[in-house]
Amino acid sequence: MANRLPSLNSFRVFEAAARQLSFTRAAEELFVSQAAVSQQIRQLEEQLGYPLFRRLNRRLLLTDEGQRLLPYTSDALSTLREGINEVSRQQQQQPLNISVIPSFAYRWLVPRLMRYATLQPQQEVRLSASITLVDFNNSDADMAIRFGAGDYPGLRSEFLMADEAFPVCCPSVLQEGGGVQQPQDLLNYRLIHDMGPGDLNWEHWFELAGASYQPTHKSYTIGDSSLALEAVSAGQGIALARASLVEQDLANGRLVRPFPDSLSMKSDYSYYLVMPESKRHLERVQMFCDWIQSVA
Repeated sequence: MANRLPSLNSFRVFEAAARQLSFTRAAEELFVSQAAVSQQIRQLEEQLGYPLFRRLNRRLLLTDEGQRLLPYTSDALSTLREGINEVSRQQQQQPLNISVIPSFAYRWLVPRLMRYATLQPQQEVRLSASITLVDFNNSDADMAIRFGAGDYPGLRSEFLMADEAFPVCCPSVLQEGGGVQQPQDLLNYRLIHDMGPGDLNWEHWFELAGASYQPTHKSYTIGDSSLALEAVSAGQGIALARASLVEQDLANGRLVRPFPDSLSMKSDYSYYLVMPESKRHLERVQMFCDWIQSVA
């Protein structure tokens, strides 16, 4: 026999056939044809240089060599299965490290994480909030959630959900300012600018609304969407808010839409799950991706 070992699959077929003493029953167990089993055994015997079975008219018996080889094969396959199961258990016990945009983490993901904890109580999740895409080569991050065009060279990106923006404010602001009847009326209020995606800005919104953008009040420009919405909640003005970030605030009445049924601006960007290709096949990553895509 040459130094090169026969294929693992051929030993798997041999073990099943030797245990069953039947090529037919081995084929049924392995979900292959009887001819495939017979071919694998013949190739294994040729590579080993000796027969493993004696083929009688209606019986299949092991040769002396086959009988001696069987316990080694069974033990080796059993050890391999145990090793695979142990590695899988250890892999499941490793924390899932996610880099996520701060505003999305605070206002969308964290409120939903308890649902995932209920489904996967053994999985530890670690969130790292960052506005920049993580360097996967120099961190322990498994994946990231980003808002962009989905083009991340060298990485795998999967669509999570689209988004839109519309004006929001706290109820007291409208009461104090006399109300809003048309887009132009917003100019009577302080407009808060969010230094987020460039396509979601007041100039663009007024253009889509068919109104002239000529603000008369000093505005705020805030570099974090969550901080911008906190300023809005404190009654400091009106902001363009992404729907994903104000879902709960609108539901509980903390914020309101001056134009509740219209004047939403679709974003050119969307949320994406981003990760190295090698990470996508980890079980902890697969489970989380399946869950978050189902609830988005």
